[in-house]
Amino acid sequence: MSSTINASAVDRPVVPRAVLAARTGVAVVFALNGLAVGTWFSRVPAVREALGLSTGRLGLLLLTLSLGAVLAMPTAGLVTQRLGPARTVAASVLLVAFGTVVAGVSASLLGSIAGVAVGLFAFGYGSGTCDVAMNVEGAAVEKRLGRTIMPRFHAAWSLGSVAGAGIGAGAARLGVPVGAHLPALAAVVLVGTLLGARAFLPAPAEAEGTAADPASRRRALLATWREPRTLLIGLLVLVMAFTEGSANDWLAVAFVDGYGVSEAVGATVFGVFVVGMTLGRTAGTIAIDRWGRVRVLFGTIGLAAAGAALAVLAGSGPLAVVGVALWGIGASLGFPVGMSAAADDEDRAPARVSVVAVIGYTAFLGGPPLLGFLGDHLGILHALGVVPLLLLPTLALVPVLRPPAATSQD
Repeated sequence: MSSTINASAVDRPVVPRAVLAARTGVAVVFALNGLAVGTWFSRVPAVREALGLSTGRLGLLLLTLSLGAVLAMPTAGLVTQRLGPARTVAASVLLVAFGTVVAGVSASLLGSIAGVAVGLFAFGYGSGTCDVAMNVEGAAVEKRLGRTIMPRFHAAWSLGSVAGAGIGAGAARLGVPVGAHLPALAAVVLVGTLLGARAFLPAPAEAEGTAADPASRRRALLATWREPRTLLIGLLVLVMAFTEGSANDWLAVAFVDGYGVSEAVGATVFGVFVVGMTLGRTAGTIAIDRWGRVRVLFGTIGLAAAGAALAVLAGSGPLAVVGVALWGIGASLGFPVGMSAAADDEDRAPARVSVVAVIGYTAFLGGPPLLGFLGDHLGILHALGVVPLLLLPTLALVPVLRPPAATSQD
């Protein structure tokens, strides 16, 4: 890892117990956010059946979640800088819980597409705001510790997703309606996230005059949009978000439609993807500290391309599942390492993380309808072949992840 982090740890000493508590709190928030997302995506086939949607119309419905997240991003950095990560997370999880309940009840009990859309928009807006705040806090904790840890926070997110996918698969097997399942999930996520955010590091004091000058913060955010490195990191994160999000949105449905498996098996296949993500993020911290961001990302992006191609072209379910596992491992590091790179300068971290998140979440906005449209014409399994085609040219962007004061290993 860059010497920048070590220098930051020396310049800003913090009581170790507070840092360890913050590390645990950030991990809890990431895990519960993953639990919410993993549970939702594992129940997408059930929602489709309850509402009687075609693949294309389902893609448009999923678009509302991404739209909420993308609309949250431009202001999420300003809100985080103004309120601090802890209060921002606390406010945003209220929206996540509200949206989860509304989406579940609307799908299962009311059969209302509009109600599900409203719930997903609220879920996306809250989740998008929380995403920026928890990544800013994670980067601050990483710098205080003086070693790479951001991928492990995202591994906690993946573990939460694994749990969510497993619970979703079990609920599907037992025939539990989403109207009962999702509200129960919302209660767990709400309480746990509020407790986790209480352990965050104290919000740093703002520079003199900025607290009373929102215009200065807006000008700083606009200036960040003109930074070439930040924009290129955002472009890389966009492709990696599409790589991850396409699996989140469509993997369970693709296996149900393309390989003829049951909804429960489709949810389990999604769980395999998330397990691969978790393993990659857990091992990735060690790999990055040893070989640097650039070398590791070259390898993982290539692995993701190969795995996604195998999942689409295998022709048999078991071999395709192997591809799903490789896809998950390969996709695991792009998003967290991109966020960590955007936060290399802690003073500019909220603005830069916000910009990178806006660009990255564009993939979540455009991905579902794009793949849904292709799925209506090619079948959703074959539509996922877009993923490896986008990953290969993305290798050219990897060098931008080097820290500004990069050592030779980076």
